[in-house]
Amino acid sequence: MYICRFFAIFAPQNNIRSSDMPRKTDGIVFELHPGAKKGEDGKPLQYARPKITVTYDTKGLDEYCTKYYYSASKQVQNILNLASEAVASLVKQGYRVETPFGSFAPKLKLLGEHTDRNRVTGKDIVYDGIEFIPTKAFKKACDCSRHGFRKEDSRIVKAKRAETEEERQKALRESFYEGYTTVKRFMNKSGLGETTARAYLENLCKGDTPLLCRYREGTTKHYRLIQPSTPDKKQELGGR
Repeated sequence: MYICRFFAIFAPQNNIRSSDMPRKTDGIVFELHPGAKKGEDGKPLQYARPKITVTYDTKGLDEYCTKYYYSASKQVQNILNLASEAVASLVKQGYRVETPFGSFAPKLKLLGEHTDRNRVTGKDIVYDGIEFIPTKAFKKACDCSRHGFRKEDSRIVKAKRAETEEERQKALRESFYEGYTTVKRFMNKSGLGETTARAYLENLCKGDTPLLCRYREGTTKHYRLIQPSTPDKKQELGGR
């Protein structure tokens, strides 16, 4: 029952606010590494892989689901631990376990070289890890191509430095995407340095009537506009 509840959390739901979900806006960063094979010019062929800047552990995934999928606190963390034990228990007995993510099964390795099937015994077989085959639906759900890709050492062209308060407010409005902004986004739109951009956003979170509130998503601070209670408050950020 608990495992079913866990998988249900990740099933498509109509009440998930997609506008609140964190998104990358500059393209997914990738890095290049030389492979073992060589090209026609004799140089190693390059292969690409994502540049991982933030890693979600079990606790982070639980907090993510609590915030965006309305699960109870520690629900996903507890069910993940239970699911891990259950899947491991079945796999080590030689079963294949199918989940919405994919199927898990033990991977076996045949020692030595054999051509005669009749001479192979259990002593020639060793455990060689886990075989995981993702489902087609899960692969499609994880498709990240719509965000585009950006090389690790590429640079985003920054805007002209915003000197006046009016220019900075305009840059702030333009930096909001999916309901929030970050220091990096504001830097790209305003042309300000990191220290100045961070200080500007932090100041908007202070006072009796702050314009922004901040919260942490992984290792990054997000800044969200506090819903104005009066037209004057909204006007301060150039709202209509």
